[in-house]
Amino acid sequence: MDAAAKKQLKIKTNQVRKGIIEGVFNAKSGHPGGSLSIAEVMTYLYFCEMNVDPKNPKAENRDRLVLSKGHVAPALYAALALKGFFSADEIKLLRKPGAMLQGHPSMKLTPGVDMSTGSLGQGISTACGMALGGKLAGAPYRVYTILGDGEIQEGQVWEAAMFAAAKGLDNLVAVVDNNNLQIDGTISSVNSPYPIPEKFKAFGWNVIEICGHNFDEIDAAFNAAKDFKGKPTAIIAKTTKGKGVSFMEDNCDWHGKAPNQDEYNTAMAELDAELAQLETM
Repeated sequence: MDAAAKKQLKIKTNQVRKGIIEGVFNAKSGHPGGSLSIAEVMTYLYFCEMNVDPKNPKAENRDRLVLSKGHVAPALYAALALKGFFSADEIKLLRKPGAMLQGHPSMKLTPGVDMSTGSLGQGISTACGMALGGKLAGAPYRVYTILGDGEIQEGQVWEAAMFAAAKGLDNLVAVVDNNNLQIDGTISSVNSPYPIPEKFKAFGWNVIEICGHNFDEIDAAFNAAKDFKGKPTAIIAKTTKGKGVSFMEDNCDWHGKAPNQDEYNTAMAELDAELAQLETM
């Protein structure tokens, strides 16, 4: 990936992070930490990887994304708005009664959302069904799902993983957001799913390990996943929870808490400073 392309992706990622903070602040609730940690992956998916059209969000052969860790919907909403699926003004209405954007993604309410999610562990099963449907129909679309590393403590995840490998779903990519934190501590201290790569390999998956904030590694991983045949691919993305906002980084207190006015001002000032630096590169 050349420098100009990376610069544009970094600028878009900054805008996604701003959307996350804007939404959660205005809602006075939500999940900023895990939303911020997947900002690069989400940006790459919508602006490099996925075949989607905001003007035709239900196109039959579109690529699908299932946000299995549905509580980090602010990241999805910010990317969808930036892509043009709906006005960015909707983000300020996050979680408001009657608003398009609720606390978890809804395929009935929000253009661009392929599956309503929120119950952890269930999204990857839906993604498997979509991928199998594509295989049976001979359709060209690919299916992507994003899971939390705490989420993979759910048994249903591994039932789905076994199924995907058994059916040879090489049109399916699962990204595990490995930020090592869940609602009340590190995943290793709460209920360790480590070693994550070895578990997916044991279930018959192709496994790629990356830094989830490095666009060269993200780009190489998704391209390798497209080239790999016969097995689904798991991308284990090492990330920092709360990435991009200094006082939220690697702090499980920001799993499900909204910033107050002063914290909002500080977060946005940091992101504005980052944007100014990016634009001078």
